[in-house]
Amino acid sequence: MIFDVEINSAAHYPAQDVPGLIELAEQVGFGAFWKGESNSTDPFVMLSAVASRTKKIKLGTAIYHIYGRSPVTLGIQSATLQDLSGGRLLLGLGVANKAIAGWHGGVFDRPLKRAREYIDVVRKVAAGERVEYEGEIYNTGKRFQLSWKPSHPNLPVYLAGLGPQMTKLVGKISDGVFINMATPAKVKEIAARVREGAIEAGRDPSKIEIIAKSRVSLNPDKNLARAKLRQVLTFYNIADHYSDMLRGMGFDKEVSAIHEAFQKGGFKAAMGALTDEYMDKLPVVPASDVREIKDKMKAFEEAGVTRMVIPYVPVTEPVVEDARRFFEAWGAS
Repeated sequence: MIFDVEINSAAHYPAQDVPGLIELAEQVGFGAFWKGESNSTDPFVMLSAVASRTKKIKLGTAIYHIYGRSPVTLGIQSATLQDLSGGRLLLGLGVANKAIAGWHGGVFDRPLKRAREYIDVVRKVAAGERVEYEGEIYNTGKRFQLSWKPSHPNLPVYLAGLGPQMTKLVGKISDGVFINMATPAKVKEIAARVREGAIEAGRDPSKIEIIAKSRVSLNPDKNLARAKLRQVLTFYNIADHYSDMLRGMGFDKEVSAIHEAFQKGGFKAAMGALTDEYMDKLPVVPASDVREIKDKMKAFEEAGVTRMVIPYVPVTEPVVEDARRFFEAWGAS
C-alpha cells in the first residue's frame, strides 16, 4: 500500500506555501499529492506549481467535479499538466451533488451516464485524438483535436464512488475508485463491487486501484488532535450525502444524535454530540506519534486499499509549520 498526502482544504493553507510543503512530502517518501476542489484553491493551478518544484511525486485531483468545466477543457488541461510534469497526473473525478452542480449553473442528473460520457471525452482529448463526440449529455461538435501531440497520452482516471451503481461503474470504465469517509469494512464492500464491475466489463480487477482516505492530526497532546478532527467529522455527519452513508455503515443512532444537536444548538452543539467512542470507529486518527497512524492504516491495507491518502489536518497555528512538523515526523518514523 502506497501512502499519499492531501492538503486538507478546511485548514486554509496559504497557497504560496503549499509547493514547499510538497517538496518535503516528496523527500519523506509520500507517493502522491492530492488536491481537492469544492470551493477551495484550484487543483490544476496548485498541481502545476508543485510540478515545477518536484521530480517524482504523483500529482492527483481529489476530486475535480465534472460540473466545473467541460470535458474538452479538462482534456486540454490534463494533457498540458502531463507534459509539464513528465506524466505524473492522477486525474480524480466526481459527479458531485446538487449544491455543487448549482454553483456551476448545472442540474444534477443522470450521474452514471454523465460520468461515463465525461470520462470518455476527457480521455480522447488528452490522448490527442480527433474528437467528434455525440452523447446523450455531451456533444463536442466537429473536428476537435489538440494542436500538439501530447507526450503522455495514457491518462489515469479515477472516479469517486460510494453507492452500489457508481462503484460498479468505476470497475467498468476507470483506473480506480476514490473513497472518502469510509471504514475499512465499508472499503472492503466497495472494493468487491468495483471488482465485480471490472469482471462484467471484461477487465482485470487486479489492475483497478482502491484509494481511500483517512484524516489525521498529530500533536503531543492527543486531546488537541482529537478536538481538531471532531470539527471535521461534525461537518461530514451533518452533510446529507455523507450522513446517509454513515447511517448505512451502522451509525444511525450517532448521526441522528448529532443532527438533533445541530438543529437545536448549531454546529458547536453538534460537535459536543460527537462522542470519542463514535470518533474511534471512523476513518480519522488523532495521534501523538506517527506510529499510531501507520498502525491504524493496516486495517485499510487488509481491506484491499492500494493507495492510502492522508489529508493532514493541522492542530496549531501557523498551519504550515504544523504540517511541516508532521512531514518531518513521518520521515523519521
